[in-house]
Amino acid sequence: MSTDILTVLWKDLRENLFQGGGRGKFGLLLFAAVFGIFLPLQAGKAWLTEPLLLIYWAWIPLFLVSTVIADSFAGERERHTLETLLASRLSDRAILLGKICASIVYGWGLSMICVLIGAVTINLIFGKGTFLFYSWDVFIGIILISLLGSGLASCAGVLVSLRAATVRQAQQTLSISIMVLFFGLIFGLQALPDSWKTSLVSGLSGMSILGVILLASACLLLLDLILLAVAIARFKRARLILD
Repeated sequence: MSTDILTVLWKDLRENLFQGGGRGKFGLLLFAAVFGIFLPLQAGKAWLTEPLLLIYWAWIPLFLVSTVIADSFAGERERHTLETLLASRLSDRAILLGKICASIVYGWGLSMICVLIGAVTINLIFGKGTFLFYSWDVFIGIILISLLGSGLASCAGVLVSLRAATVRQAQQTLSISIMVLFFGLIFGLQALPDSWKTSLVSGLSGMSILGVILLASACLLLLDLILLAVAIARFKRARLILD
């Protein structure tokens, strides 16, 4: 089954990288310039060591994956290629996991490229003959949070794309879902009783940066596994063919 997953992954990854033609390539270059050059120049050496900047690396893959995962099944449906894909010898799980992995590779891979470009930018401008790189806890955080964030967006996006009639509808639904999640977390934390907030702050303040990163990663991993299980349960080839 691994070969079938790789087949679907490679097919979707090529489509993700080259969709939109010249505009798509320009968009990727602009994105890399912003997060690999402009923002690192604004932050200076802190780009390599400031834990708060991990927020960027949680958002970047979320944005990247959400731009392509909506196309996973809704796009096939629009292009009238879904029936051909479902009629192939590929198993249900190979199709589903291949599409999920393709968007994760896309989002996480481009995030890592921005990470490396950022390190090069900082060294060229601020290095002054010394080699500068991310602090080890921040670097571990970037790898874990961007990878698991990509997985979260991919699994959630597949669930939306499976039932969306068009790519636009899937993108709108996914965008609204992300906004609801984002503001729900903010307002949810604000609505907590003061005693809970105090306990939460004291608990986190007593942990190391790496400990907080690992805790956040564990929460993301749990959400990823739940959404993946739901996606596997909801992916029904026969139902999609009838739709």
